[in-house]
Amino acid sequence: MSPALLPPPTILLPAFAPWLDIAGLAVFAASGALAAARRGQTPVTLAFFALVTGVGGGTVRDLLIGAPVFWIHDARVSAVCLAVAAIIWATPERWWRGAALDWFDAVGLAAYAVYGAAKAIGYGVPPLPAALMGVVTGCVGGIIRDVLAGEPSILMRPELYVTAAALAAGSYVGLRVLGVDTWAAAALAALAGFGLRAAAIRWRLALPAYGARG
Repeated sequence: MSPALLPPPTILLPAFAPWLDIAGLAVFAASGALAAARRGQTPVTLAFFALVTGVGGGTVRDLLIGAPVFWIHDARVSAVCLAVAAIIWATPERWWRGAALDWFDAVGLAAYAVYGAAKAIGYGVPPLPAALMGVVTGCVGGIIRDVLAGEPSILMRPELYVTAAALAAGSYVGLRVLGVDTWAAAALAALAGFGLRAAAIRWRLALPAYGARG
């Protein structure tokens, strides 16, 4: 049978998936809009940052696993990003001072890492690559945001970031392999990833740097 005649893969996404998708999308979009707002940018720039930050990781994931790029086929995605940008534009600046960007990013990181791993598994990706797809989903949007904002990439900062995404995605995949219910696995994995990222923000936790081992 030629590749063109092969039946499409059976896609099995857990029931929690849309909720985590929207949660991750909204908070990542908020982190993108906040990055633009902190630089006194226009509402158009806030909207652009919200969109590319919200969909960046998921776009790369979908291209890698052979899935339709999610936001191209679902108008609600763009609507959520634009609505989040509008809300931030319309609210007083004092609401977003301090570490708001970091905390929005932490929530999005945990939610999107779990969702990305779950979607990869649903598309038949083996456990280890599925966990890596969770990391891609959780991290790439933040990387794009930092590059566009002219900030040092979060990857180059010392505190734990990719490690938190890996914990969330890896925990979900590991719990599912062990037969844990999808809802329980998702909740535990997302809490673990968020908890590690929150601890890194609060106490500046970091892995040892190369060259600092002795």
